[in-house]
Amino acid sequence: MTENDFLPNVYQEFPLSGKVTWRAPSNIALVKYWGKKPVQIPANPSISFTLDTCATTTSVTFTKKEGDADFSFDLLFEGKPKEEFKPKILTFFERIVSYLPFLKAYHFDIDTSNSFPHSSGIASSASGMAALSLCLMDIEKQLDPTMDRTTFNRKASYLARLGSGSACRSIHGSLVEWGIHENIPQSSDLYGTEYPFAIDSVFKTYQDTILLVHKGEKQVSSTVGHQLMKGHPYAENRFQQAVQNLDSLKPILASGDLEGFIQLVESEALTLHAMMMTSMPYFILMKPDTLEIINKIWKYRQESKVPVCFTLDAGANVHMLYPENVKENVQRFIDDELAMHCENGQYIHDRVGKGAVKIND
Repeated sequence: MTENDFLPNVYQEFPLSGKVTWRAPSNIALVKYWGKKPVQIPANPSISFTLDTCATTTSVTFTKKEGDADFSFDLLFEGKPKEEFKPKILTFFERIVSYLPFLKAYHFDIDTSNSFPHSSGIASSASGMAALSLCLMDIEKQLDPTMDRTTFNRKASYLARLGSGSACRSIHGSLVEWGIHENIPQSSDLYGTEYPFAIDSVFKTYQDTILLVHKGEKQVSSTVGHQLMKGHPYAENRFQQAVQNLDSLKPILASGDLEGFIQLVESEALTLHAMMMTSMPYFILMKPDTLEIINKIWKYRQESKVPVCFTLDAGANVHMLYPENVKENVQRFIDDELAMHCENGQYIHDRVGKGAVKIND
């Protein structure tokens, strides 16, 4: 598919008003993408677990307005006006208006909230942009009732990507791949696709406990970090490594190879941060407690033989991944040994989810 495939059909009707609500989850990448091309095209393919508990719920109320010269919207976050979020929404609308021309025909009241604390150190752009994109697609479905489910989901993922790259992986569940890969059928740079190969049952109920090491704003944003991959001395090797790791992941996922999973996922996490530390300018997003947690996980795994591992996003927090059948032991270990390294002792238990859902008022 190309960008032109997401241009709309002729709208059949324009309702005067309405309201739609969607809940979209966050996700955690196993094979990371780091570096992108215009506009929001990944420099390498990636794959992520869709989460369940960490999610954004967004309601959009739309009302037909006079004239169509400008965008018109108000935004509430957690029930309160959030003016600092509006520039990002405006930029998003400007990027997608050619695909959703009805955006200038309505005034929108956007009401959004997260199931996790704001500024908790969990990136909310993926779940937030996915939820908003699904609401807008729901409105377009009312304007074009002939739209089928496949088109709806692909276009929602496509639009979400234009708001936040990883948001395109928050439409589906439980494993979503994004980025062209010659050995993955239907893979695309334009939107995320559900992983098409066999997945052992152990990975379908995988657990993810997010250890909130640092809840403040990152010293370097992900947007800036992606840009620093341009001219990075190790960039091309890294992009090829991601491609190869996706190939290596296929038999691991199919067979339930937990040892292979652990090695690949932890290597990917450390490689992501190695690219940050070797860019120019260089930077470190891990904190001392991040390293304390990693070392304790390694020691615990060696001594207990419990197949727990870690991954990292572009920040200091640690995602602990483990099978459901060891949940009680791992969560006891977290309480006893790892919570002390979290800001205010905070962590969030999550698990692999099934993707976004529409909420009927």
